[in-house]
Amino acid sequence: MGRMRLEKTTAARRPVDPSSTSHGLWCRLEIPSDPKRVEEVEETILSQCQRYSFTDRDLFALKLAIDEAFANAVKHGNRCDCDKHVRIKYRVTPRRADVVVEDDGPGFNPASLPDPTSDQHIECTHGRGILLMRAFMNNVVFSPSGNSVTLTKFNDSIRNKTEHSIAFG
Repeated sequence: MGRMRLEKTTAARRPVDPSSTSHGLWCRLEIPSDPKRVEEVEETILSQCQRYSFTDRDLFALKLAIDEAFANAVKHGNRCDCDKHVRIKYRVTPRRADVVVEDDGPGFNPASLPDPTSDQHIECTHGRGILLMRAFMNNVVFSPSGNSVTLTKFNDSIRNKTEHSIAFG
């Protein structure tokens, strides 16, 4: 089984402990295209979010979206080829989490996907991953090549505090 690589995006690339990442810096993971490895990715990113008191709802949303994006990268992008890799780039700050999931595949056009809520697809047991990502994230953006997706989730605990401060001074 391949090793997971973790590094900060800095001039000198070096492995870092995920618990010591400074907020605002992009961190990278590159792991073999194995669906069982998604838990490592989720734990690494969600632990950073917990440091900034992301709500349980935010953590659930991120876990779901990361799981779907990773599954799509492994299954559709890399065609379950364990010799290929999934690259994850992430940044967690007190206000937001950004996660980029990229595969080695040729990409796709998300606009060409059938609507899973249409009458002819409503009973299908697959094809809802992107719909779920869009429903649970604040922003979902696919690269022009279609082989990476950027997921953004704002920290609701910060937003709720800000709204409370504005409302009550």
